[in-house]
Amino acid sequence: MGHALPDLPPAVPPAFPPRRTRPRLRVGTLLRLVLCAALLPPPPAALAQAGGGGSPYLLPPSLPSTLPGGGALPGLSPGTQQDILQRILDAAAGRAMPGVAQALPPAAAPAATGAPFPAPASPPAPPVPEPPLSNTESFFAARLDAPLRQFGYDSFAAPPGTAAVGMSFGALPDDYVVGRDDEVVLAFRGRSRQTLSLRVSRDGTLLLPDLAPVPAAGRTLRELRADLEARAARDLGGSEVFVSIGQIRQMSVFVGGEVARPGYVPLTALASVLDALIAAGGVKRTGSLRAVRVGGPRGTRTVDLYGVIAGTGGAADLSLREGERILVPPLGGVAAVGGDVTRPAIYELPAGAAAIRLDALLALAGQPLRPAGNRFLLQSNDAQGRRAYAEIGPGAAVRRGDVVLVQPGTDVVSNQLRLAGHVTVPLTRAAAGRGATLRGLLADPRLVRADPYPRLAAIYRTDRATRARRFVPFDLGRLLQGGGDMALEEGDEVVILALADVQWLASTPVQTALRGQLPDPVVPPAPAGPVPAFATLPGASAAAAPGAAPGTLPGLPGAAPVVVPGVAPGLPGPPAQPDCPALTQLAIAARQSPLRFAHARGAGFPNLGNPPCPQVFRDYPDLLPYLLDQSVLIAGEVRRAGLYPVVNGTGLDQALAAAGDALETADLSAVEFAREPTEGAGAIPLQRTLLDLRSRNFAAVRLSPRDAVRMPRGFGDRDTGSVTVQGEVLRPGTYDIRRGERLSELLARAGGLTPQAYPYGAVFTRDSVQQRQQEGFERVARQLESNLTAVATGQALAGVGGQAGAAAGSVAGAVEAGRSLAVSIRQARAAGRRWFRQQPQISADFCLALCSVPYSIP
Repeated sequence: MGHALPDLPPAVPPAFPPRRTRPRLRVGTLLRLVLCAALLPPPPAALAQAGGGGSPYLLPPSLPSTLPGGGALPGLSPGTQQDILQRILDAAAGRAMPGVAQALPPAAAPAATGAPFPAPASPPAPPVPEPPLSNTESFFAARLDAPLRQFGYDSFAAPPGTAAVGMSFGALPDDYVVGRDDEVVLAFRGRSRQTLSLRVSRDGTLLLPDLAPVPAAGRTLRELRADLEARAARDLGGSEVFVSIGQIRQMSVFVGGEVARPGYVPLTALASVLDALIAAGGVKRTGSLRAVRVGGPRGTRTVDLYGVIAGTGGAADLSLREGERILVPPLGGVAAVGGDVTRPAIYELPAGAAAIRLDALLALAGQPLRPAGNRFLLQSNDAQGRRAYAEIGPGAAVRRGDVVLVQPGTDVVSNQLRLAGHVTVPLTRAAAGRGATLRGLLADPRLVRADPYPRLAAIYRTDRATRARRFVPFDLGRLLQGGGDMALEEGDEVVILALADVQWLASTPVQTALRGQLPDPVVPPAPAGPVPAFATLPGASAAAAPGAAPGTLPGLPGAAPVVVPGVAPGLPGPPAQPDCPALTQLAIAARQSPLRFAHARGAGFPNLGNPPCPQVFRDYPDLLPYLLDQSVLIAGEVRRAGLYPVVNGTGLDQALAAAGDALETADLSAVEFAREPTEGAGAIPLQRTLLDLRSRNFAAVRLSPRDAVRMPRGFGDRDTGSVTVQGEVLRPGTYDIRRGERLSELLARAGGLTPQAYPYGAVFTRDSVQQRQQEGFERVARQLESNLTAVATGQALAGVGGQAGAAAGSVAGAVEAGRSLAVSIRQARAAGRRWFRQQPQISADFCLALCSVPYSIP
């Protein structure tokens, strides 16, 4: 069912009005009818046709086919219908027509109060596809690394849904030329008060009441305004006139040649040559933008559109008049500019020119990105079609088909320094002024982060003669204290080391690489669950025991599968490579010269895990072998034994300070000092010396790279570990022991036995004895399982049948019983007891338990 229209005031009075007012009444009735139809919700049938789920307010308004009462709708021009619809939309946005807002139902009240209807969210416009390369672009693409586009043609691409070409809004300029069919609005003030909207007649005049015809066509708005003001002052004393343009006239211009849609295009009087070309679909890439010809009553002229698109050259006359024609000729000569310019593209040469100066071509391309230091490489074809290259200057001529590549003259970095490593922020400085020396570069000590390694830092320098990179050491601690300054050179990189970076030299990965072995690869974690011991091969099969897990050995039900760490089933492949290139460099160097790192290889550092590779060795892989060449070995009774790089002549006190100083247990009377003298031309004997440093004058000992200092431990009879005494003693507990201490001495320290003690029932256990006993249990269980496997295999080869089948059943039962016994033996825990025939010496893993006196029951 449709919705009933609200009661409206009668549009037609009972008595027929004069004939001249009937069109106005019909238009008013039509406006009320269409406004109500746009604001009221549509009937359900209309909703069903619209999709069922959309909002009724989103349906576009339309004019009805008949008037109220069944009368036919008078014929209206398309422009009048558009004007009516626009007025209806304005009324719905808050400017309701009188007599309509009062009759609207409550559901339509928001339109009368100024609340607009919600507009649907428009989807984003799809991206415009890139057009294919033209013949010109393909020609240059075969000669360049990256294809270039022809310049200027994208300026005429009008996206779909844009406004009509030539539409104008706002005030018109005073030089606007009035033409036939323009609407001129005249507002008289003073003695004569009236407003007139007049159209310029076909003969080009304005017909005004009380005034003679005024010529208007062909005159500018400024001239027409001055003429009308003069006439009003002369013929209408005491009145003044204000002149403006209402509706602008329409005109048709022919556009031909290399355009997408040649033919006549409708434009307004304000349209320009660019508007006409856009209305014609734009200029094709085979058309010229620098020789567009415009002909008509004003003669023929050539328009260069590069002055408008590129913003170069003088202002071109882009105005159009009625009856003018636009012709786009074929494309002329072109040249390409690539490389380091603002707009790399293919540019058309000026109309009728065979060449263009390079500076003019660079102006079209937006000039080079670098203001200086450019190299212009010209690529042209000779008479045989071969490509020839030449360096040219800004005044050289570039001809049709040439390519100009703008490249840096010398693309190198000059007068630059870098500060990297253990610093707050990596810096880049100029190798002049404060950056000319190390002290100037590190003038602010806060540039170095906390806990640096003070005894050695390195300058990564390029040798001027050989251009090879090498490290130059310097003492960072001495530099920060105001001494040991060095001059810096262009391209130096100052690398500061952290204390953790130096301690990594004694890690397990470095010791592995020193033996010439590559570090363990980083293997991805294995998936959850065991990996079968035997993979299923094509054409092979294995019969598993009943109830056994897949992949277990046949004949051993429930045997544990073999798990391969780090290997995923069904994913074979090469192992991952190490993530520290410095270790690879070190392993290669150790293989080439086995004795090069002998002082570092024989240190015997404990295996403390696999710490990650520091970032400084990732950035400078050659730094690790260099630091080992510059290091000294400090071992023994020091807090942090390791390899410490030093410069030649470093004091032992400074090296010990980096190692955390000597421990109190060190025997300073016999400090071992080893050195390999380098002044000999033949053999290099290793010299060892015992130094008496009880005076703690460590600064008197000067170190050189590859030296070794070993701090021995003073002799003591304290043993490592502890002994536990439990049971019937006066003071049970855990006691430390000395070497050679006997059981009677330990019991005396524990206060002796209690009166309830039963010495004959004492139990002596040791961890080492327990471990050996547990290994014996495991050995017996493996031997039992091996024998069971042999029995099961022999039974399987003998076959079954008759009495053999019964024997096989008994053998299977025996195998099952043996398997259970092996599991029990493996799960048994050894006691670790030990018996003595005489008073033993106590060791660190000893445990004594004394029982109470047993009670006798009569």
